Amino acid sequence: MSSKTPDSPSLKTAPALSGLLKAVSQDSKLRGVVAHIGDKTLHMQGPEGVWPFAVGAVASQAPVLVVTATGRQAQDLAEMLKAMVGDSVELFPAWETLPHERLSPGVETVATRMRVLRRLRTGLGGDAKSGRTQPPSELKIVVASARAVLQPVQQNLGNIEPIRLAEGQEITFDELPERLVELGYTHVDVVAKRGHFAIRGGIVDIFPASEELPVRVDFWGDEVSEVRAFSVGDQRTIPNLEPGTVTVYPCRELLLTDEVREKAAALAQEHAGNAELAELFDKISQKIAVQGMEALIPALRTSELVTLPELMPEGTHTIVTTPAAVKRRAVDLAETGKQFMEAGWEVAAMGGSMPLDGVAYLSLAGLQQVQVKLGRPWWTMSPVGVADYGEADSTDNAGGAVLDDDVLTLDYAPAPTPRGDMEAIGAVMSDIRNRVESGGRVAFAAPTPAVAARMVRRFKEAGIAVEPIGVDLTGSRGLGRLPKPKHTTADEPAPHQVSIYHAVCHQGLDFPFAGDDKHSSLLFLTETDLTGNRVDAKATGKRKPAKKRNRVDPLALEPGDLVVHDSHGIGKFVRMEERTIGKGADASRREYLVLEYAPSKRGGPGDQLYVPMDQLDMLSRYVGGEKPALSKMGGADWKNTKRKARGAVRQIAGELVQLYATRQAAPGYAFGADTPWQREMEEAFPYTETEDQFNAIEAVKADMEKPVPMDRVIVGDVGYGKTEVAVRAAFKAVQSGKQVAVLVPTTLLAQQHFNTFTERMQDFPTTIRELSRFTSPAESREVIKAMANGDVDVVIGTHRLLQTGIQWKNLGLVIVDEEQRFGVEHKEHIKSLRTHVDVLTMSATPIPRTLEMSMAGIREMSTILTPPQDRHPVLTYVGQQEDKHVAAAIRRELLRDGQVFYVHNRVKTIERAAADLRRLVPEARVVVAHGQMSEEQLETTVKGFWDREFDVLVCTTIVETGLDIANANTLIVENAHHMGLSQLHQLRGRVGRSHERGYAYFLYPPGEVLTETSYDRLTTIAQNNDLGAGMAVAMKDLEMRGAGNVLGAEQSGHIAGVGFDLYVRLVGEAVEAFRAMADGKVVDGTEEEKKEIRIDLPVDAHIPVEYVASERLRLEAYRKFAAAEDVAEIAKVLEELRDRYGQPGSEIHMLAALSRLRLLCRDLKVTEVVAVGSKISFSPIQLEDSGQVRLKRLFPAANYRATTKVVLVPAPKKGAGMRAVPLREMELVQWVADALTQLAGLPSRDMSGAEPASG
Repeated sequence: MSSKTPDSPSLKTAPALSGLLKAVSQDSKLRGVVAHIGDKTLHMQGPEGVWPFAVGAVASQAPVLVVTATGRQAQDLAEMLKAMVGDSVELFPAWETLPHERLSPGVETVATRMRVLRRLRTGLGGDAKSGRTQPPSELKIVVASARAVLQPVQQNLGNIEPIRLAEGQEITFDELPERLVELGYTHVDVVAKRGHFAIRGGIVDIFPASEELPVRVDFWGDEVSEVRAFSVGDQRTIPNLEPGTVTVYPCRELLLTDEVREKAAALAQEHAGNAELAELFDKISQKIAVQGMEALIPALRTSELVTLPELMPEGTHTIVTTPAAVKRRAVDLAETGKQFMEAGWEVAAMGGSMPLDGVAYLSLAGLQQVQVKLGRPWWTMSPVGVADYGEADSTDNAGGAVLDDDVLTLDYAPAPTPRGDMEAIGAVMSDIRNRVESGGRVAFAAPTPAVAARMVRRFKEAGIAVEPIGVDLTGSRGLGRLPKPKHTTADEPAPHQVSIYHAVCHQGLDFPFAGDDKHSSLLFLTETDLTGNRVDAKATGKRKPAKKRNRVDPLALEPGDLVVHDSHGIGKFVRMEERTIGKGADASRREYLVLEYAPSKRGGPGDQLYVPMDQLDMLSRYVGGEKPALSKMGGADWKNTKRKARGAVRQIAGELVQLYATRQAAPGYAFGADTPWQREMEEAFPYTETEDQFNAIEAVKADMEKPVPMDRVIVGDVGYGKTEVAVRAAFKAVQSGKQVAVLVPTTLLAQQHFNTFTERMQDFPTTIRELSRFTSPAESREVIKAMANGDVDVVIGTHRLLQTGIQWKNLGLVIVDEEQRFGVEHKEHIKSLRTHVDVLTMSATPIPRTLEMSMAGIREMSTILTPPQDRHPVLTYVGQQEDKHVAAAIRRELLRDGQVFYVHNRVKTIERAAADLRRLVPEARVVVAHGQMSEEQLETTVKGFWDREFDVLVCTTIVETGLDIANANTLIVENAHHMGLSQLHQLRGRVGRSHERGYAYFLYPPGEVLTETSYDRLTTIAQNNDLGAGMAVAMKDLEMRGAGNVLGAEQSGHIAGVGFDLYVRLVGEAVEAFRAMADGKVVDGTEEEKKEIRIDLPVDAHIPVEYVASERLRLEAYRKFAAAEDVAEIAKVLEELRDRYGQPGSEIHMLAALSRLRLLCRDLKVTEVVAVGSKISFSPIQLEDSGQVRLKRLFPAANYRATTKVVLVPAPKKGAGMRAVPLREMELVQWVADALTQLAGLPSRDMSGAEPASG
């Protein structure tokens, strides 16, 4: 991700910090380290910041395996080493699951491991030195956490060849799917996540498990003609992003080869007594991949299990950092593994009688023995002054203790760390100026180009010479014209200036180069030292998603699903069917959806309705009460139900529209367009925006720039990045000189938002204050005064902001978070603001209350449905509470340096619950938080948990409202059967927010008899554990409560009657009419029904199965054609089909032509165009006398029936006399369109789509 220098795009740029490493390696202490290369043992001491430099220095002479205590340290170290030595560093990740859980490790983790093992193997294959021309094949440094290095792997994994697809390469196309399945990829019809692939004709979509984006590979026979990246959201290729080659690594470590199948079949018979185990082996023997089958590797392996050091190249130096912590970790791993086996619950482990002995982790001493046996060096690196190297050194050091003289100390002083303290930053700046002026060197690592630009500005303002090296600062403002860089990243930092590099580092150092006349001192500083911001390495790659086109959301209909047809009511989906119409030359094929309705004769079979695919826009899925009765076709019942619902809807619409009218009349404020600062603040966002988030942000900004006050609600699942939308909106308001109020339901959330807003806006002159129970009375008075006289820009607070007597000088935007938590009177207060300021509300559970207003379109609604990248669904376990389960769950989380939320909802007994946990897991640091504590106490507790001073937070449901702690990934809830559905969903949303997998345990007391509703709730929450399950949970809630609570009792009957979707549309239509009245337009008062347009012509218009094989995807394509509102949309649908499935055939072009014809019919209010025998009938067409004359002139043989408004025209033919043949296909459609436009006196419209419609 390092940016290329603009002046040398053709050369492969050196890694960002390679010049820095070169400079630092000349320091005497680091030269001392290199002098020891080859020694069997070496103990070093030094601050954490020196680790990467020491490792980099050693790696210049010999391969290195670095072992860290935690996964996070390994990530940080690998990231920094990549910035120094580039591609020859790999991180070897650990499984995120324990080896005997019923869960398979994530495909991304496995693919990365397989890539490392493959590179190790190919690097060993030939002479490693000769591979220098291809850097990726030569691996110098592998960084692994203790957990990764202590788990043995199969020796032959590096032999598995990945699939390489490059443009112009020949590969047997028919064997590709088999190879992909063999490597553990899943065949699906739409690629949605890593490890999926789909095949359509000669197009293969693959999401390689180790890549950022999926690729679409076009084949021409057996040759790869094109490799393009595409986006999962809309399944369209991303313009200007063509990787050209892609390597697909296996995404499972147990590949189902024939040898493995035979072993599994034998073991299935051997373990026939243990049903669960036998079933597992049986499935594997049939080549079916099972969750958690990696636990069986020891029994099914096809080669020896070996340790990572044994797979490293000859001469590898193993360096263990913080040896005591690594040893502690090794002991914990072994113990937790044993505990899980004992807890033996079906979700976590496989039961005791398992052949699991070989999987367990090794001890650290065992690992060292392996290294000694190989005759390779084993070094340690401890913090300064900590002599813990004895922990990792089990070899007998001739006489035991290591003397201090044998320890190599790298005691560099850490760089100054002001961490955001303005005074201290000032002191650092003056220190830097003195250094630079006296000829010293200063290097600064900026994690993103935006930070680099900010630092260039800061140093320039302070009058310090500065040069950005290898950072692409195009588009950054306020820098003036930057001179062409004199240095490249390969050069050492120059004296007399600050050199700024683009790299993610977290700890700086001061290299004095004492006693060295040739080199001046060097200070290395990082963003984390200066501001305290810790930008995650994963978060620095900015990729703006392609603008959203059509979201792919296949309407997955299962037989038996209920659907609502606009004209016929509620029916049941039976199947999709293709029928041939006409005979001989006139035969044409069409596809239909078959729906079943209530029987017209009592006791008879249900009536069936065949819905042609071009009418799919008349259908929606039914969501409402319990099972409704099917409607009767053609009866008056459905019409009455709809009429009643319409009447009721008008009433609501009227009330809503009053609010709307006052809002439209109230002069709002039109905020200005984005400023350069706005762009810069957005660039500094450390993650890639998801598509929906991007669209929500754009929509909010567009609303703010309009003079009408905004009222938008953003619905997104917990942790999907709604806060970022709010931050950007607030910043935009402040840029226009307005004040912003951010309303949150709880003090803790206020605290957290305050931190987020402050952190995101720290580089800009914005004043942000907090107003909640935590602010002292004196402080509160000061804040309220500042609000009144305009000294403060953003105030974040609880409902104290709504107190009477609070004055704002210039309020422009109100942001309400977790809207569902505010009471009615608070909402009224907010509502009164709504008429004149912009309001942005955010809610995680779109539970009915927020739906009502947004349904009506009075409030605009944006939904954020796409989960951030690398999210895993939270694994949910519902069951009885037992001590050993709880202990095992907490221990599992502690092993990966995580934290645990333990929800106990009674303040009286909460201390006792905490004491129980301390007894169960003595090593855990347990702390209690509840709403009855004093503010300071609560704040310090939560802050302590946030700063990782505690491992387990025992709390009441206070955490439900938006406590966002990315490191807490296990949630244990006692007495879950007493909680509501949205509460359970909100609680579960507190975990699984980073790329670690989250676990949620909803427990109820043993022996408790659950009520039916509790049981329903708990099963719903256990089933809907996919990402973004919020909507599903909300709909289930709607179903369980009946729709009564959505809009009050009288509405519920109507929703149950017509289904939720249609109801929403009715409200929308009514509001539209009222709005038009409010805007002073004339309104047609007749009950406008959405008319079916029936076009039945002998043309072949369908999507062939050969083109799109999956029924679900065909349905989706048909639906898009049916829903197209204009000719441009039809062109877009065709473009999308071409992109996703290849060149569309003539039948599909015919389908598009019919869609264009439908649009024309809709404009002319014609509902039927049907071929009847040798004539074509058009109806209804109202012809005045002049029109009838025109009809006779155009079509002498035509008939017009005035009473039924039907025009009958003989079917057109080409040729003359006996040889004349009827027009078919496109010609016929064009003729029909011409006939219609001529009768209406309009210019002709082209139906083939060759040119845009005129007229």
